[in-house]
Amino acid sequence: MSKSYAILPCNGIDKCAGCIAKEVALKLTETTDSEIICPVLYRVAEARYNKVASEKPLLVIDGCATRCASKLASEKGLKIAKKINISDEAKTNNIAINNSLRLEENELKLADIITSKLTKVEEKIGNQSSFAFSEDIQYEIYKKDKFTFRVPKEGFYFNENDCWAYIVGTKARIGVTDYVQKSLSDIMFFTPPAVGSEIEQFGESGNIESGKAVFEIICPVSGTITAINEKLLESPELINENPYEKGWIAEIELSDFENDKDFLYDFSKYFEVLKRKVDEFHV
Repeated sequence: MSKSYAILPCNGIDKCAGCIAKEVALKLTETTDSEIICPVLYRVAEARYNKVASEKPLLVIDGCATRCASKLASEKGLKIAKKINISDEAKTNNIAINNSLRLEENELKLADIITSKLTKVEEKIGNQSSFAFSEDIQYEIYKKDKFTFRVPKEGFYFNENDCWAYIVGTKARIGVTDYVQKSLSDIMFFTPPAVGSEIEQFGESGNIESGKAVFEIICPVSGTITAINEKLLESPELINENPYEKGWIAEIELSDFENDKDFLYDFSKYFEVLKRKVDEFHV
């Protein structure tokens, strides 16, 4: 059985990635009961497309890092069920796409791969959290002017990039710190790492974006991504609410934590780093 969507594709028809986004959207309407929300007409036929978006899960297909489709969905207050970025998918599948607007073998192959993945009924097994996360986190507080910064006291390790890892046995949950979310202000977008992908310590494990900047999440540990916080796809503002609890990013099966931890800060060291950053580069 195939899954159907309300599809909001990239409007960048002057770029190859935008043309691939359009091709994927068309393929989905041919093979499923999906419907396309035209980003141009949306502004003049809002009621019609809001109805479409309310009846089916919303699939947003961005072409590149500009994420025009995601931004339009956010502007319209739409609840996003799934997001695809064509440029990211090309990298993941090791497919080089050209600069032409004509779709050739590589571009059509990528469109087929993405369409096939989207039309499969998603199995949640293996992508759900089974993490034994502490429900009683104790925080140390540092205040500067009207801002309050929290740092968990136990079980957490931090890197110099203001990302954390909470360790339980051979598993870790990762995220960003209070310093990051306060520096970014209102977080609007979350691009997760791919479940099943292997990641090195200090490798990029997704990114988050606000109106101020895009922040690359630098992984504190090495291992394999076993789950992502899917709630952030619809509600990235959970990171602002509490980046250590509701706003966690991903979970990892550790591969070399004994060596990884030599390059990480414990609570006391990171707390001093945080205070220095806040005092010197106050948000």
